[in-house]
Amino acid sequence: MEVLLYYAIFFVSIYILAIVFRDKLKVDVYGPLLMRRTKKMRGWIDYIANLSPKFWRWSMNIGIPIAVFGMAFMVYTIIISLEVMFQKPTTALLLPGVDIPGSPIFVPIFAGIIALILLMVVHEFGHGILARAQGVGIKSIGVILLAILPGAFVELEEEDVEKAKRAVKLRIYAAGSMFNLGLAAIAWVVVIVLTSSFIPYAFQSDGLKIISVTPNGPSEGILQEGMVVSSINGYPVNNRTSYTELIVNKTKPGDQMTYVTDKGTYTITATGQPSNQSIAYPGTRSETHLVVKPDVAQTYGEIIPWFLYDLADVCYWIYALNLMVGLFNLLPMKPLDGGYIFEELLRYKVPENITGRIVSSVSWVMIAIVALLIIYGTVPGILQMF
Repeated sequence: MEVLLYYAIFFVSIYILAIVFRDKLKVDVYGPLLMRRTKKMRGWIDYIANLSPKFWRWSMNIGIPIAVFGMAFMVYTIIISLEVMFQKPTTALLLPGVDIPGSPIFVPIFAGIIALILLMVVHEFGHGILARAQGVGIKSIGVILLAILPGAFVELEEEDVEKAKRAVKLRIYAAGSMFNLGLAAIAWVVVIVLTSSFIPYAFQSDGLKIISVTPNGPSEGILQEGMVVSSINGYPVNNRTSYTELIVNKTKPGDQMTYVTDKGTYTITATGQPSNQSIAYPGTRSETHLVVKPDVAQTYGEIIPWFLYDLADVCYWIYALNLMVGLFNLLPMKPLDGGYIFEELLRYKVPENITGRIVSSVSWVMIAIVALLIIYGTVPGILQMF
């Protein structure tokens, strides 16, 4: 709840500053949309594009079929999600630091903000690099804010885009998501290397750490973020696996749960999960609490092991958010890149007037499904926070 208040204060402050100092800050205000353009980064994009224009073009020749496959996969996924939603509503909001009751995803604020910034920069620069590698000009680069939704953009020269061949357009449209997926792959390799080698060597388990207490949940006001739990109802909880087994197999909604922590002993009464009332819900998120092994601390100290651990955590969220958002952006609906890719593919065989109607119809259907998933799944979880 406090994090949502901080977000509200932050975004309201940005809007006030943008409106009051719009001329000095060179901000365009269009109702709830704020936009700031600049030309300062065009030289850097040109430099990257000119390192090897052929490489960028041929890499996106591979990226186009991957994007089309990703589009089909996302259409299938979103339809399946719609079916599952009515059977088992699931809350999900990728807002760093905000813990919504019933959500399977909680994005930590520090790692999440870094991942989101990289996601936007890499996505838009991907479009810009492919555009310049193929002779399409860039008008400006900028950032936008729509209500609480931040974003970035690369504004291309419209005449150059209109004159460009279909293959050129497809490469440019596919580049954003392909750059996101490429960054996700790099981050995943870093995560795999660190979590399979150094982290098991450097750390050992020392209980379960509470990383978040869900607002208005059964643990609110009793348990606190940062507590290290050694046992629950007399059962040792040394890691996430033992904790999950305890919740699923040995606890029911309505049961009392006694936590032995490093701050004392506390008792809560479990409720049912917001998405499944038959499963016990303590209203906390936890992770295995790790400490540096004594022999490792003697050799490397505490700073290096924890730096590499935090690096693995940040890279995990870079991987996860770039993968999710990169694929979501391939949905065949405008103004997402997938909508433009879908439109160009249709133009290859379908007359222009029919293409426009098909793209518009499909876009509205996709928008309706996404809106329904958000409203039906996320809004009830948000209301539980108040």
